Amino acid sequence: MPTPTLSNRIQLVQGDITKQAVSAIVNAANSSLLGGGGVDGAIHRAGGPAILEECKFLRARKYPAGLPPGQAVATTGGNLPARYVIHTAGPVWHGGSQHEAEELAACYQSCLKIATARIFESVAFPSISTGIYGYPKQEAAAIAVREVRQWLAAHEWPQRVVFVVFDEENRRLYEEALAEQ
Repeated sequence: MPTPTLSNRIQLVQGDITKQAVSAIVNAANSSLLGGGGVDGAIHRAGGPAILEECKFLRARKYPAGLPPGQAVATTGGNLPARYVIHTAGPVWHGGSQHEAEELAACYQSCLKIATARIFESVAFPSISTGIYGYPKQEAAAIAVREVRQWLAAHEWPQRVVFVVFDEENRRLYEEALAEQ
């Protein structure tokens, strides 16, 4: 079997991340890990109570103050097609002067580190921090693409990364970021 090239290890899909048949989907979680709006709420609703139960356990045992921005943790995928959910707390945008870019890059690195350690074949990412957290979408797409490309160039796992965007604007921004880098 030929070794996959970097270009065919990255895909872009416009759709619902909760419907992706991958090893793990990434949840753009809030630090509480207890669900919320946007992607976080959709994942918790679609995945069912097993995800929340694991998140409550993690809060009680490992993250009593909440998951710090840039870090990630994995739970079951519950009722999702993905077997696992990797939760990461993205940064809130404060104008770019409070290390938001570094924290956003760390989100992707932390998720990919988990995927590599657990030998996940495939991982699907949403656009982290671009919803209620207000991160500029074009900058976020560029950081996401850069971090994933750098990781895949240096690691065998995951074999495939899927950027899952919900709308046409984000699809266009990711297409541009993928074409530029």
